[in-house]
Amino acid sequence: MKTLKIAALVAVLWATIGMPALAAPAEQSAAETAAKAAPAPNFLVLAGAAFGAGLVTIGAGYGIGKIGSCAVESMARQPEVAGNIQTAMLITAAMIEGIALLGVILCLVNVFVK
Repeated sequence: MKTLKIAALVAVLWATIGMPALAAPAEQSAAETAAKAAPAPNFLVLAGAAFGAGLVTIGAGYGIGKIGSCAVESMARQPEVAGNIQTAMLITAAMIEGIALLGVILCLVNVFVK
């Protein structure tokens, strides 16, 4: 039931913020296009990028927290392999952080590149 509520919340947020940001802007005449050298980003694009960056950050924080929690629990159960567990934990956390940084950069590219 909790998963259904989360899925419904994500669907509603995506429909209200993310989906309109993906819509193509209205057609402009050649004179209007030439007059605007660097158009300001649409509010919905900004909102979608902020929403996406927030989701990426929350997901990465949850993932790294879960890795840390499980690693500490594993080290407490088997102290003799703590070095191996810590190495695997750091490598996995670095991969998650790299993917999160890529996601945030893609959200920012959505704002600044047309």
